[in-house]
Amino acid sequence: MSGTVPCSFRRVEKKYLLTSQQYKQMCAGMAPYMEADQYTHYTICNLYYDTEDYALIRASLEKPVYKEKLRMRSYGIPGNRDKVFVELKKKYDGVVYKRRVVMEASAAQRYISHGIQPEHEEQIHHEIDWFMRFYQPEPRVFIGYEREAYAGIELPDLRITFDTGLRWRTDHLDLRQGQEGNPLLPPDQILMEIKIPGAAPVWLAHLLSEIEAYPTSFSKYGTYYKQQILGQTAPQKLQLEVMTCA
Repeated sequence: MSGTVPCSFRRVEKKYLLTSQQYKQMCAGMAPYMEADQYTHYTICNLYYDTEDYALIRASLEKPVYKEKLRMRSYGIPGNRDKVFVELKKKYDGVVYKRRVVMEASAAQRYISHGIQPEHEEQIHHEIDWFMRFYQPEPRVFIGYEREAYAGIELPDLRITFDTGLRWRTDHLDLRQGQEGNPLLPPDQILMEIKIPGAAPVWLAHLLSEIEAYPTSFSKYGTYYKQQILGQTAPQKLQLEVMTCA
């Protein structure tokens, strides 16, 4: 992706898990009100950072009033000189605040992994520096997916995206190392996200009701954690409890 991009967001985000049939109904129903985004279709690659004991995602899954996370994002597989985003994403009382800086992939890796500061610092760098000092996070998982994006014709701040092919990996945790991974969702499930600064328009509320699409608290990183980390450790925990009782 190229051009000038915003580096600060404040908006409400709602997520929905759709079937293929609901996806088709949604696309047909929103056609008079939405148009393809400037980039339309693209691949998103993310690295999520967390503490050794996954403190950030564990806290997030408890649904606190305030939560935050750090990730590095690219659109497609970046080369050393291609731009990536280092993002702080915070959520307070249902409202999402996203702050990010744009850096070359090699510089971003040096910055996050080794604390090597960029030549030109911004306020957001200081916020990321504080986060890094406080949590001392490391890259935990790569999550990638294909995105189809639309923006409102009369409400350009309204965005609706559809994500497919969600996948993860825990090796080669560098965005420059490709986009391959293991499936995170069944192939017939589509993640829809609706992003808007304020209330949803009436037509959208009616359409969601008509196709019986209901919001969910789905988190890509959270789903990976519950599937792959809790799913692996739960049997060990149960065995330990049995041994303790014995």
